[in-house]
Amino acid sequence: MTTAVLGGRVGYSTQQVRGLERLGVIPPAERGSNGYRRYRTRHETAVRAYRAMAEAIGPVPARRLMPLLIEAPVEEAAARIDELHADLADERSRVREALHGLDVAMTEADDVFVDADAMTIGELAQALGIRASALRHWEREGLVHPLRDAASSRSYAAGAITEARIVAALRSGGYGIPAIADILEQVRLHADASAVQRILRARLGVLTRRSIALLAAAGQLHALFDDRVDAE
Repeated sequence: MTTAVLGGRVGYSTQQVRGLERLGVIPPAERGSNGYRRYRTRHETAVRAYRAMAEAIGPVPARRLMPLLIEAPVEEAAARIDELHADLADERSRVREALHGLDVAMTEADDVFVDADAMTIGELAQALGIRASALRHWEREGLVHPLRDAASSRSYAAGAITEARIVAALRSGGYGIPAIADILEQVRLHADASAVQRILRARLGVLTRRSIALLAAAGQLHALFDDRVDAE
């Protein structure tokens, strides 16, 4: 098929199709005797895989990843897709933990917190999948409030853990520091968690849509992998 036909099938312009080929997102086109590009079914499949992948992880990461998925050994490509699924699962788990922590904070605010359940900065950073420097930055911005012992070491009790989980979830959703500060202020001053809950539940919806898009991309990639599995 010609560039125009391929573009029409997938909803892209001829310039977009050529751009994806130039970036290695789709395999190189064949050339006819007249020098014009000729595309086959595998090219259409690769474009559809890219479009679904872009919805799942974003256009720029998808453009960087697709050449690897097309050219790398099948085992390596499959492992990379597994990592993407795992990343989404981890983020979904963190959002759910933030929701749970928020519910607990609202319903059990007067309960006595057991000191043994407190977390160090390293433990909390590991639990959230972030760097300790991020927690220190959030503290400087007034988003998270750890306790300090006599040696000035940070200790994160239930409230601070919940704050950190909420901040991590909102940051992953693209919220800036000022917006997060306003949201947390409503929780602290008015015990109103509804805004955070709505945002976090909406984030779960976004993650679900991204997971479905990743499944769609994997389905398209499966067709590209089939021939290579036999060859390898």
